[in-house]
Amino acid sequence: MTRIVGVRFRTAGKIYFFAPGKNEIKRGDHVIVETARGIEYGTVVGEPREIEDEKVTQPLKPVLRVATHKDDEQEKKNKEKEKEAFKICLGKIEAHNLEMKLIDAEYTFDNNKVLFYFTADGRVDFRELVKDLASVFRTRIELRQVGVRDETKIMGGIGNCGRTLCCHSHLSEFIPVSIKMAKEQGLSLNPTKISGVCGRLMCCLKHEEDTYEELNKKLPFVGDQVTTPEGLKGDVHSVSVLRQRVKVLVEDGDEKELKEYPVEELRFKRRHRKEKVELSPEELKELERLEKEEAKGGKSKIDDAN
Repeated sequence: MTRIVGVRFRTAGKIYFFAPGKNEIKRGDHVIVETARGIEYGTVVGEPREIEDEKVTQPLKPVLRVATHKDDEQEKKNKEKEKEAFKICLGKIEAHNLEMKLIDAEYTFDNNKVLFYFTADGRVDFRELVKDLASVFRTRIELRQVGVRDETKIMGGIGNCGRTLCCHSHLSEFIPVSIKMAKEQGLSLNPTKISGVCGRLMCCLKHEEDTYEELNKKLPFVGDQVTTPEGLKGDVHSVSVLRQRVKVLVEDGDEKELKEYPVEELRFKRRHRKEKVELSPEELKELERLEKEEAKGGKSKIDDAN
């Protein structure tokens, strides 16, 4: 067994594992660790624990120390320097007339490197910009192009639900999202309805997918024939997934009437949901477009500390 502790370097960032050693560490502590980018200041997200050796990527780097008051002050100074670095880089980008949008500036804790995150429609030749920035900051410079999801994760914002965006508040890694999830949840396939602030499919579609899959297993499809508690035959008009109720168009003599029943009171032949998740040609075309956009996102490039 190997003793590890989880550390984050930014809000809702990826969790990296380090060896706590003899340090007395608890959740919420700030620690100083060595990463591939250099010495970094991070936050402990859980108590030290033991896991199986095969689940650990070796070599496991150690926690150098629990952050001291001096370390905390250094981190505050770095945050202030990042604001100034951001302004300087903006000016240099304009001076070099580069088509790129600067998103964030970040100093490593030891000031050994300054990272600038940006978005652009295509590839950008920023070699001269890097030379210019290196002459100003006199340290290593790294420019990292990120996608729209990373941009939104850094910038933050408010979602359609009225709450802070998942990617900025708690979602440490981007999860695969499919337009079929929207179909399963009975949502409109209008891109403006199922896209988030970043313009990609909303991450919350994945959060609720398991619940909808389980609830949908108990429901008939729209158009299916069912038998009501009164012994009447009827066709399913609509279903309420969360309420688990079904509206049925039944024939009572010469009249047709729309009645609502709890699903457990109806009798019908159950089928696999996959039989009804087929999309129309128009929906398939929209699916292809949105999923191509999803594929462009790829792995997050802002959480690359190890």
